[in-house]
Amino acid sequence: MLRRFLAPTIEVSAHCDLPCGVYDPAQARIEAQSVKAICEKVADNDDPDFRIRAAIIKEQRSELVKHHLWVLWTDYFKPPHFEKFPQLHTLVNEATKLAGGGGGTKATFDVAKADELLGKIDEIAAIFAETKKA
Repeated sequence: MLRRFLAPTIEVSAHCDLPCGVYDPAQARIEAQSVKAICEKVADNDDPDFRIRAAIIKEQRSELVKHHLWVLWTDYFKPPHFEKFPQLHTLVNEATKLAGGGGGTKATFDVAKADELLGKIDEIAAIFAETKKA
């Protein structure tokens, strides 16, 4: 019995974050919609405590947008997708930057930035839908 506990372990890994194969840009879109709603609510509220809470939640949701987009980019989309849709790399890059700091939704309460992010996600979703048809 002691031998079993001292035996070398086997390392196991999956090819992706979601070995179930369930991918959908809707996850990123829901988080981006939350970011936009927070931006809109902050514009109508001067309570400093509310604004701090809103900023924290908005930053978390923006980070989740980036995460969901990266999972699609790195785990779902494959070379044939990038060949058929050469703009895909640029779209994902632009969308993740829009969700990030340095002028993205993580760093600002600008509703226009949130709308721009939603637009990029919609473009990615359209490509995603085309790949599912194949």
